[in-house]
Amino acid sequence: MMTNSTQRPRPILMIPIRRCGSHALRLRLNFSPEFHSPYPLHIVDFMPLVELYGDISNDWTYFQMVIDLVGLQTATMVKWHKVALDPVAIFEAIKDRPRSVHAIAWEMLFQAGQEHGAKVVMDKSLDNVHYAPELMELFDDMLFLNVVRDPRAQINSINRAIIHDFDTLLNSLTWVKAHEKAKDLAQKYPERVLTIRYEDFLQQQEVTLHKVCQFFGIEFLESMLDVSNSREANSIAGLSALWETNTSAPIPAYIDKFKKSLSMEDIEIIETVTSGFMDYYGYEKMTSAAANITQKAIEKAKKESQPKKDQAWLNLQMNDPRDYQLRKFRSNYLDMVKGKLLQQKAQVPNLVTNQQHHVAYA
Repeated sequence: MMTNSTQRPRPILMIPIRRCGSHALRLRLNFSPEFHSPYPLHIVDFMPLVELYGDISNDWTYFQMVIDLVGLQTATMVKWHKVALDPVAIFEAIKDRPRSVHAIAWEMLFQAGQEHGAKVVMDKSLDNVHYAPELMELFDDMLFLNVVRDPRAQINSINRAIIHDFDTLLNSLTWVKAHEKAKDLAQKYPERVLTIRYEDFLQQQEVTLHKVCQFFGIEFLESMLDVSNSREANSIAGLSALWETNTSAPIPAYIDKFKKSLSMEDIEIIETVTSGFMDYYGYEKMTSAAANITQKAIEKAKKESQPKKDQAWLNLQMNDPRDYQLRKFRSNYLDMVKGKLLQQKAQVPNLVTNQQHHVAYA
């Protein structure tokens, strides 16, 4: 375990699931010189590749994983501003610590934060809530920002995002799994988890940001209230339709926007699946929350979701080719890494032992 150290920033993870207003919070907090949170790696997409590396106690193998993760950052839609990551420097910093893909990803973020002079860094890879126990083993000073949003509004947003399923029931189940992890974490470690509701941020931006800054141990700045001055907000707003509103002030009307987009059937499905959490976080239901959720319905949803996702990719290619190309570039990079690892495993099964547990830098 890495203990709290003056040599690196304090780690913070935002949880538990995307489309909760996370960019709005991250971009505002980034006005603080004490805080640094670049566009997230979302290593959840990298996790299926981890087992293909084999024994990461081997230096050659671990260094290859470092190189590939640095490559993932360069392949992402938004580059880290004024940061040049050096795989050698990252490997040298962590080679004698407990090894994992998380150790690499966080060392990348620590070094980026140090280049910016930050005392705290935050990863907005919200899906990493599922790896919270591993992260707490690595860093005993890690904090968590748990951002809760009305599941009807959030799932309405998720339904239109190419990163998730294209079905209300499937996305409701995913929402619940993530929130189960976050709630459990908050109950076990209340001093390390701050839970805020996105609706409270929309209605009381300054109060909410004050609370978050106090929890992080950084100073609240008035400049956080005007995100239109954010270089990154203006930059990413033009990259994807999902981020168009990131340069705007909070819009309270978005709280009920889902009522115009979701059918009452979809609303009841969401309220049924998320019922306990809606009660727990104080969201009033609109239906009896008695939808009949069966395994057959789940399987049907899975079968129907994939063609809709395929069509969404085609629509994105036609309507927003830049967004499509940037997302495809990252997807193709991950496919390339997978192909390389499979080829190495098939062609050179003894590569690891042949390297004699040594990394040579030419």
